[in-house]
Amino acid sequence: MSTTPSSPAPTADARSGAGELGADDGALGWLRALGPRGRRAFAGAFGGYALDSYDYFTLPLSMVALAAYFGLDSGQTGLFTTVTLVVSAVGGAVAGVVADRVGRVKALMITVVTYAVFTVACGFAPTYETLLVFRALQGLGFGGEWAVGAILVAEYASARHRGRTLGAIQSSWAVGWALAAVVYTLVFSFLGDDLAWRVMFWTGALPALLVIWMRRRVHDAPEATAQRERSAEKGSFAAIFKPGRDGQPGLLRTTVFAGLLSTGVQGGYYTLATWVPTYLKSERGLSVVGTGSYLTFLISGAFLGYLTGGHLTDRLGRRRNIWLFALLSAICILAYANIPSGANTLLLVLGFPLGFCMSAIFSGFGSYLSELYPTAVRGTGQGFTYNAGRAVGAAFPTLVGFLADSWGVGGALVFGAIGYGIAALALLGLPETRGKELR
Repeated sequence: MSTTPSSPAPTADARSGAGELGADDGALGWLRALGPRGRRAFAGAFGGYALDSYDYFTLPLSMVALAAYFGLDSGQTGLFTTVTLVVSAVGGAVAGVVADRVGRVKALMITVVTYAVFTVACGFAPTYETLLVFRALQGLGFGGEWAVGAILVAEYASARHRGRTLGAIQSSWAVGWALAAVVYTLVFSFLGDDLAWRVMFWTGALPALLVIWMRRRVHDAPEATAQRERSAEKGSFAAIFKPGRDGQPGLLRTTVFAGLLSTGVQGGYYTLATWVPTYLKSERGLSVVGTGSYLTFLISGAFLGYLTGGHLTDRLGRRRNIWLFALLSAICILAYANIPSGANTLLLVLGFPLGFCMSAIFSGFGSYLSELYPTAVRGTGQGFTYNAGRAVGAAFPTLVGFLADSWGVGGALVFGAIGYGIAALALLGLPETRGKELR
C-alpha cells in the first residue's frame, strides 16, 4: 500500500463522462451520475449529517442558558465541546473499523442512533457532571457519522464528480445548523431558559425517523463491497500505521499528515462554531432573535461555501482548494474578532464571508480522505484521521474558553486562525489525488 498515492491523470471515462449515466454535465450532473441507488445513499448520508449537525449545535446555542443554570464559568462551558470532540475521536475510529468490517450502511445507522439517544439524554441531566458524561457519549455517534456517510457516497461517485458530490454532502451540515438556529429561536422565545435548553436537547430524537427509512432503502456500493470482502486486511489499524519497508511504501506518512490536516481545519472551525453564539450575546449584546439573525448570514455563507468549495475541489484540485480557503478563513477570523464596538452592521455583513470560507475548506475533505486510502481500510483511515484531528482540535475551544475571562471572547477567537496555518503546513506532506479512481 502506498504512503503517497500517485496522482494519475484522469482516465478517459473521468474526462469525458463515458461509463456514467449519460447527461452528467450541468449543475446537477453529479447527482444524475450517481444512479438510483447512489442517490438514495446520498439522501441517507445527507440526512444523517444534517441531523448530526443539528444535534451538535443544540449545545453551543444553549451555552449561555446552561452556564446560568449550572453556574459555570467560560472554561467549564468550553469543556463541553472539548469532551464531545475528544470522545468523538474514539467513536469515529471505531465506526471506521465497523464500516470496513460490516458495511457502510450498518455502521451509519449505528452512529445515528447513538448520537440521537444521548442527545435526548442530555435534556434530562440533573447536574453539570451528568450532562458532561451524556455529551461525551453523544460524541461516540457524532464522531462516526460523517466519515461513514462520506465513504458510502464516495464509493458511488465517479472521480470526475467526487469533489462536488461530497461537497454537497458536507453542505448538509449548514442545513442542520440552520434548523437548530430556527428551533433555538422559537424555543428560547416562548420558554424560560431553564426549560428551553432541555427542550432543545429533547428535539434530538428526530434522527430515529431517518434510521427507519435507511434500513429499507439504502445499500452499500456493490463494487466497493466486493473489493472490501476480498481483502484480508479490512478494518485494520495496523494497516494505516504500517511504515514502508524494503522499498515498499506504507500508509504511516499519509495517516500522520492527514491527521494533522484535520486537526488544523477542525481546530479553527470548532472555535468559531462553539463561541460565536456566546460572542454575539455576551459581548455584542444581541437578543435571542438578534443572534438568530446574525447566525442566518453566517449559516447562509456556510451553505454556499460547501457547494462552491465542492466545485472548486474538482476544478483546482484537493490541495489548492484547502490552501486557498485556509488563508481566507484565517483572514476572516481576524477581521471578525476585531470589529469595533457598535459596528454591528459590519458584524452582520462579515458573517457571510466568514461562514463561506470556513465551510468551503471542508468540501474537499470527503473526497480527499477517501482517495488517500484503499477500499479495504478506507473506513478505518478516514474515520481515524478525521476524528483524531477533531480530538486534538478540540483543545482550541477550551483554550478560548479559559482565555475569554481575561481577553474577552472576541480577542480569544483569533486562536482559530492558528489552526488554519497548521492545515496549510500539513498539505506539504500529502499528494494531490484529483481524478483518482477508488480501488
